[in-house]
Amino acid sequence: MTVHSQGAVTSAPQDAPPKSAGRPEGPTTTTGPGHTSPRGGRRPLPSGWLPYLLVGPAVLALATLLLYPLIKNVILSFQDINKIEFIQRKYPFAGLDNYTELLGDADFWTVVVRSFAFTLANVALIMTLGSLIGILLNKLGKKMRLVLSMALVMAWAMPIVASVQVFKWLFDEQFGVMNWVMRTAGFAGYEQHNWMETGLSTLVIVTILVVWGSIPFVALNMYAGLTTVGAELYEAARMDGANGWQTFWKIVFPNLKPFFLITTFLEVIWVFKAFTQVYAMNKGGPDRASEILPVFAYVEGQSQAHYGLAAAISVLTIVILVIVMSFYFRLILKQEEEQ
Repeated sequence: MTVHSQGAVTSAPQDAPPKSAGRPEGPTTTTGPGHTSPRGGRRPLPSGWLPYLLVGPAVLALATLLLYPLIKNVILSFQDINKIEFIQRKYPFAGLDNYTELLGDADFWTVVVRSFAFTLANVALIMTLGSLIGILLNKLGKKMRLVLSMALVMAWAMPIVASVQVFKWLFDEQFGVMNWVMRTAGFAGYEQHNWMETGLSTLVIVTILVVWGSIPFVALNMYAGLTTVGAELYEAARMDGANGWQTFWKIVFPNLKPFFLITTFLEVIWVFKAFTQVYAMNKGGPDRASEILPVFAYVEGQSQAHYGLAAAISVLTIVILVIVMSFYFRLILKQEEEQ
């Protein structure tokens, strides 16, 4: 029995458990199924769903911006749409005609070979020069390292169209700096010399531009990777009498092999799909002799109004790039298994 101050008497339940001494009373919370959260009366989300909910908006945005246009482009590649069909809004089904026409076209295979040669030359120069500059950054003092790093960042941050205009001025036929340099050095035949007279010379200039704009990425990442190599490894190599090349091949390269694989992988993708530099420099000319696959697809679609054929070119470009990258993925996976 409990006696209140007013004199009323109440009886407590007999099966109530005794309260432990020294433990404050408070609300009892339960986390089992069928119970609600004490905060707001809502159930907590299952922990397994939380990562998917966080990634969901990004996946939805990528699907909207990338997956949907890709599907529409694949559908377009099976249609025979030219300027007349586009104006009349007719979309006749062509089956595999666009692909058959491309695979039997000698010009298409010429562009494919040119694209691979262009990519190979650029990636080799970018990785070689970028790695050398990264090693130089690691050897320089703080002040000179800061100056060189700022110069690299400024080159990397320069907009592509602006850099193309600078290079067009450097190689201009009448007022170009390169013609002036060649004449000053005593070379004849550089009075109003046209540096973009052929497709090969145009691609050489584009290669210089692409390499110049891509070296900072490799160099800065190379320097960051070199900072993770312990100084004791270099000291051991010097004690063994190793020269600079042996130190790089035996010490630096094995430790930075993942860096070289991933960076080369990214550079292959970026260079293979380079469009702005090639098109803005000379629009794939002269006489379409400097076109690579992205420019080839754009010219066929926009200039020639062969929309279905251009879509087929872009699909084949993706397929070729995926096939090439599949071999590289195998190297990366093999490297991860070895580690």
